[in-house]
Amino acid sequence: MSRTRLIAATALACLIASPGLAQDPTPAAAPAPAETRAAYARMDPLSRSLFWAAEFERDPSDPEAGVALPRALRELGRFEEAAQAAERTLVAQPDNVEALMEAGRAHIARGHAFYGIAHLERARAARPGDWRPLSLLGVAYDQVRRPEDAEAAWAEGLKLSPDNPAILSNMAMVRLSAGDLDLAETLLRRAVAHPEAGLQIRQNLALVLGLKGDLPEAERMLRRDLPPEMADANLAWIRDRAGAASVPGGSRTWGSLQ
Repeated sequence: MSRTRLIAATALACLIASPGLAQDPTPAAAPAPAETRAAYARMDPLSRSLFWAAEFERDPSDPEAGVALPRALRELGRFEEAAQAAERTLVAQPDNVEALMEAGRAHIARGHAFYGIAHLERARAARPGDWRPLSLLGVAYDQVRRPEDAEAAWAEGLKLSPDNPAILSNMAMVRLSAGDLDLAETLLRRAVAHPEAGLQIRQNLALVLGLKGDLPEAERMLRRDLPPEMADANLAWIRDRAGAASVPGGSRTWGSLQ
C-alpha cells in the first residue's frame, strides 16, 4: 500500500473508532418551557405559526407542536400549508389522534376533503367515544357527495353528545348550501341555545337569517358580537346575497370545525 493510501486508511479508522469525532457534538436545543408555550397559545395565529414552526423543526416528534402548527396555519387561511404541516406531523407521529383530526380539518378547509377522510376514520376508530371525528367526518363525507354517510356520522355524533352545537352547525351549513334555509335556521337555533355555542355558530345563524330576509335580527346578532366595522362588512355581504337560494360553493366555509 502506498504511503498516501496508508495515511488515508489510518485517518478513516480513527474516525470510525472515535465516536466523539464522528458525531455532531452540538446538543439538540431544548423545547420551549411550558410557560412560554402557554403564553404563545394566547397570541394571534401568525405569532403562533412562527413559534410552533420553530418548535416542530427542533423536534418533529413533539406532539404539541405537531398539532399547534397546522392549526395556526389553518386559522390564517393558509389551508394548503396547514395540510402539508399536518401530513408532516403524521409521518413522525402516525398515532397522534389530534394530528389526524387536524389533517382532516385542513383538507376540508382547502376543499379536498377526500384526502382527509382516511385520517378522520382512523381518529374515529382510535377514540370511539369522541364526537369530534364524527362531526368532521360528516362535513368530509358531504364534501365528497356521500350524504348518507354524512348523516350517519352526525347521527352517531349526536348520540355521543346530544344537541352538540358544532355538529348541529355543520349540519345546518350543509342545508344552507343546498338552499334549505328553514331547516338550516332550525338547526342553528338549537345550536345557539346550547351553553357552549361559540361566536362562529352565532355568526352562521345571523347569515341564515339575513339570507332569509330577516335583516333586522341578523344585524342585532352581528352587532352584539362584532366591532362596528366588521358588522358593517358582514351586513353588506349579506345584503348583496339576500334572497338567494343558497350560498355559492366558493363562499362556503366551515368555521366551526371541531
